Amino acid sequence: MAIADLFAPITDLKGVGTKTAANFASLGIYSIYDLLFYFPFRYDELQTLPLDQVMDGQKVMLKGIVATDAFVSRLGYKKSRLSFKMRIDHEVIMVNFFNQPWLRQKIAVGREVAVYGKYNVARQSLSGFKFVAAKENDSGMAPVYPVNRHVRQKKLVELINQAITDFLPDICDVVPEKVRQKYRLLSDQITVYRMHHPKNTQEAKLAKRSAIFREFFIFETELALLTSSNAHNGKGIAKDYDLAEVNKLTKLLPFELSADQKQVVNEIFADLHSSKQMRRLLQGDVGSGKTVVAVYAIYAAITAGYQAALMVPTEILASQHFKKIDDLLRPLGVRTALLTGTTKALERREIYQELTDGTINVVIGTHALIQDKVIFKKLGLVIIDEQHRFGVGQRQALINKGNQPDILVMTATPIPRTLALTVYGDMAVSEIRHLPSGRKPIISAWKTSNQMDEVYSLMRKQLAQGFQIYAVTPLITESEALDLKNAEELYAKLTHDFPEQRVVLLHGQMPGNKKDEIMGQFAAGEINILVATSVIEVGVDVANANMMVIYNADRFGISQLHQLRGRIGRGQTQSYCIFLADPKTDSGKARMKVVSATSDGFKLAEEDLKMRGEGDLFGKAQSGLPEFKVGNVVNDYNTLRVAQQVAKDLVAQDPLLQKKSNNSLKQVLKYKQLAQERT
Repeated sequence: MAIADLFAPITDLKGVGTKTAANFASLGIYSIYDLLFYFPFRYDELQTLPLDQVMDGQKVMLKGIVATDAFVSRLGYKKSRLSFKMRIDHEVIMVNFFNQPWLRQKIAVGREVAVYGKYNVARQSLSGFKFVAAKENDSGMAPVYPVNRHVRQKKLVELINQAITDFLPDICDVVPEKVRQKYRLLSDQITVYRMHHPKNTQEAKLAKRSAIFREFFIFETELALLTSSNAHNGKGIAKDYDLAEVNKLTKLLPFELSADQKQVVNEIFADLHSSKQMRRLLQGDVGSGKTVVAVYAIYAAITAGYQAALMVPTEILASQHFKKIDDLLRPLGVRTALLTGTTKALERREIYQELTDGTINVVIGTHALIQDKVIFKKLGLVIIDEQHRFGVGQRQALINKGNQPDILVMTATPIPRTLALTVYGDMAVSEIRHLPSGRKPIISAWKTSNQMDEVYSLMRKQLAQGFQIYAVTPLITESEALDLKNAEELYAKLTHDFPEQRVVLLHGQMPGNKKDEIMGQFAAGEINILVATSVIEVGVDVANANMMVIYNADRFGISQLHQLRGRIGRGQTQSYCIFLADPKTDSGKARMKVVSATSDGFKLAEEDLKMRGEGDLFGKAQSGLPEFKVGNVVNDYNTLRVAQQVAKDLVAQDPLLQKKSNNSLKQVLKYKQLAQERT
């Protein structure tokens, strides 16, 4: 057996069929490797304490004897409370489990059990999180994994343990031994075992430290290999664009470019004209006008005889870009196409043909652009929007469809320049710092739940004037642990409180065509209040929607709150963003103060860095940074810098990873690329 065996599908594990595999795929787990490296996000410390030592509100494990039969009370649709009494020495306490009625069959009078939960001294009751038969686990660190409605904790733990038992010896080290010795890092086998089964907090911390370095090292090695390849092959092709033609675009625009936009266009044109391949990162705040800059780059490349491709992460965003770009370039005789996963077969075949023969000048699309059947006649410019949503391999797959095409990547969430250079490699950085003229600044305010009357008053005022409203919430379904208003409950409440308005629910688990239909209705003004999760964060432009209320705003990160706010303020009227939150922590209060006080994304990025990303529970994928499973590029920045240097040194010594000692790393990188293509 060898490391390659780890990349086998999880159906190779005993008792795993196609249905279970499909459920686990919803967590991004396809192989045994994915399972082994699917780490807990926290641990429950299962230390049993005597009842007289437990403080009010403390999370603790209590062990005792079941004193009464369990009773299940129905609290509403799919909501229940299971209760029973437990005797601990001479005391009797009430134990409650919410929405876990199946535990009833495990509870029998006289049975010794252990329950982990939160204790209420006044009520002498325990709100249970975890039920443990006493003989199974009296103490220790119990891992808690990210799961969803398709996969339960118990099943996930069971398969992870099976994978550890059967395949742990096949895990080979990715980080070189000298590096591990120098930085006191654990081997991959020990890291995996201790991440899933730490004996104590200290062991968990050491394992996580090694896991973070390993993850950063793999990412930075990928970047270093690309940078090395581009350095060797990185001669671009100078594009002799037609400035007179480009000036026709300027005359067609219904507005004048801002000073920042003109500066960036000039930087891009200089790159296009150079014989060196353009590799430029364009950072621009939400609504700053990056798309228009991209249009200039596209049209310049077309006048030089080349095709252009723009890849974006969602179908909604692709459709929006297509409409804007087609409207601007169609009068100039440019043929624009839209290619996504839902493009019909006949139209798809026509697009393939017209890209190959050069009839299509620019194509806008999602991951569909990197399919094998997409062949360009002469691809000269690749633009990637919200590039942190794509894997390194996915970006490179599109780039490889051209002959050293120029590359422009864009992000609507500015990040500090030093951080950008670390996570995006050797790219030139351009910035659009100021919004286009005519835009009124969004009025932002932080309100607590006690001020809901004020919020409702403003909502009614805006609705009366014919404007539309976004109501945004972090979660789709109930979370007992986080106690959040979920989208379904919020939808029901707003439907009740605004009976004369059309209120519609939109969330990420809806099919793509349903989401598009709802967004189309909202854009057409047929929906007054759109209740949504953060699915609306990217790619929705509705000028008539001039108010947003973000519920439980302290559960979002600064960058994501800023992205959400950017969905309004697209018209000429005054817009309002209300952050509704009752933060319990100082960091939560600080985030609310910062994000409501400024709408400058660059300032917020610096503040986010200062605050070191604390509490950014939902903002990873929207932070403008690559998403990591265990590492955080803000909190663990120093580790990232070290991993970057180690990766650069390794690639400088072994540019093709041909040394035997780098074989495991090479195979993991290959598997990672295949995994990115799969998603």
